[in-house]
Amino acid sequence: MKLITRYNRVNLLTTVVVMLITGIIYYQAISLILISQLEKDLVVEENEIFESVSLNHRLPQVFKSNDQQITFTEAEPGSVKRRFINTIYRNYDNVKYAKRHHHHDEEEFETGRGLITSVTVGDKYYKVLIVISTVEAEDLIKIIFGITAGVILLLFVTLYVTNRLLLNRLWQPFYDLLRELRFFNITDNKDIPLEKTNIDEFEELNQAIIGMSTRVKSDYKELKTFTENASHELLTPIAVINSKLDTLIQTDSFSLKQSKLLSDLYSAVSKLTRLNQSLLLLVKIENRLLESNEHIDLKLHIQDMLIQFEEIFLDKELKVSSDLGEKELVTSTYLVDILLNNLLGNAIRHNLAGGEIRIKLTDELLVIQNTGATEALRHDEIFTRFHKSTESEGSGLGLTISRQICENLNFTLNYSYQSPYHTFTVNF
Repeated sequence: MKLITRYNRVNLLTTVVVMLITGIIYYQAISLILISQLEKDLVVEENEIFESVSLNHRLPQVFKSNDQQITFTEAEPGSVKRRFINTIYRNYDNVKYAKRHHHHDEEEFETGRGLITSVTVGDKYYKVLIVISTVEAEDLIKIIFGITAGVILLLFVTLYVTNRLLLNRLWQPFYDLLRELRFFNITDNKDIPLEKTNIDEFEELNQAIIGMSTRVKSDYKELKTFTENASHELLTPIAVINSKLDTLIQTDSFSLKQSKLLSDLYSAVSKLTRLNQSLLLLVKIENRLLESNEHIDLKLHIQDMLIQFEEIFLDKELKVSSDLGEKELVTSTYLVDILLNNLLGNAIRHNLAGGEIRIKLTDELLVIQNTGATEALRHDEIFTRFHKSTESEGSGLGLTISRQICENLNFTLNYSYQSPYHTFTVNF
């Protein structure tokens, strides 16, 4: 899950929860305020009744009204406790409308807020019920709450859209840097192009990336230079050792034990020679010193190489089948020869006696399959330098060189295993 998606989800969830809680509190607060105002109006009406009784010594005259209703009922002295209540209110307009239109099921009663109090007139004790309709207050609450909800919803949508657009724009330098890192190649001389940003954290990240890439390239160049120099320096002593061994073998007769020692020594020096040549070749490939634009008929090239390996196929009793289509490349013949030689040599070296090799060439890919070990090779090690199986006599650089050649030619080299075949695929 992307960070921006995770942030938006948490932000939206938090906003919704806060809005729900705030809406409930806001609704309750408005209700309490309006009810409190109604109660104040009831108290004002109560005081007017008390003043009227005090002045006139009789109950005030009551008129039917749609604003409020007052009723007086005789009661036992001291039996009435003053309090506010929720009650019903009879709306006379609704009653008249129902009678006029013969809608007897029309609603005649509404919710109301009432005040029960008492008043004494002469020697009589009266219970007083003052009721005010709460419909208008409730309608007002709904209107206010609807307007508020609309404003909150509009704010919510605005914040969501703004955050989404703003965050995408704020994180754009990070995505640009990530894209550049994906295409970063340690062998390139180009620096990572980084855009200027006014965000401190991204600017620090850019500076850290620049410093890291500079150190990595510097270390790589030093290592490459050391490898190249060491390989060149080894050429002379290896050539001297080979020459002396050739002279020594030809100038005298040796016992069986001495001959065995000389043969082992000669084999070790030959292996060292091949390793040195491989290292020099890898350095040249990485430095792009072997590039050229020759037209190559790859089908013919593979056929010629199969003829060269024919004796080895017969010696190991390998069954070779090929399905070669037409394919032309414009690149270095030398690099193509090394690539084919490494892949075919690998298929021979790691094959079984009496095994099989299958080659397929199309306009899009070259596939070389061979039987061999019954387990797949480890993908994280197969193209690693100097990695090889315990029974292999190679230098451990063949597949590394093949991968580097493919990268230089803008090809891809992949490995897969599906019993019983180990498959190397070059995608052009």
